[in-house]
Amino acid sequence: MNTCLIVIDAQESFRHRPFFTERDMPAWLAAQNALIEGARAVGMPMARVFHADGPEQASNPFALASGHVRPIEGLADFDADTTVYKRRHSALVGTGLDVWLTQRGIGRLIISGIRTEQCCETTARHASDLGWSIDFVADATLTFDMQQPDGAPLSAEAIKARTATVLSGRFVTLCTAEQALARATDAAGNH
Repeated sequence: MNTCLIVIDAQESFRHRPFFTERDMPAWLAAQNALIEGARAVGMPMARVFHADGPEQASNPFALASGHVRPIEGLADFDADTTVYKRRHSALVGTGLDVWLTQRGIGRLIISGIRTEQCCETTARHASDLGWSIDFVADATLTFDMQQPDGAPLSAEAIKARTATVLSGRFVTLCTAEQALARATDAAGNH
């Protein structure tokens, strides 16, 4: 089964949001970059997804005019086989990515990027519902602390645990970067 690494919203825009913190960046970058390097080593297709939305003005970090819709500092440089720009949470809505994947006979997706519970989870659920096998590399996803509706804090660690819990076995196979790359290599060998 052909596999594609999807790198979602790993962009500088997040550094310009009030909730951004460097706290979890080193661990995320290590896992994300391991996926990129591993995919490159075996010639796996890679798709880069950028979120570009909101008013098209320099003060909006998710507007192309801001200059922040570009790879986040520290991300391994890679030549994406396709780059798409999305305006919704799922990377498969209005981007043509689903068509690109189908035309190339891709059956499995490795999901990674920013934010764990938002665009990564939404893309994983959507892709699963469309029939793709999903390897979700939670360590290669990044999110940030949030505040619950009652005002109580919700840590990034708790958000990632919740996402892993609700996705595992229903929508995705939870994997480390190493496991996802091994599964892709095994699947390619059995094709």
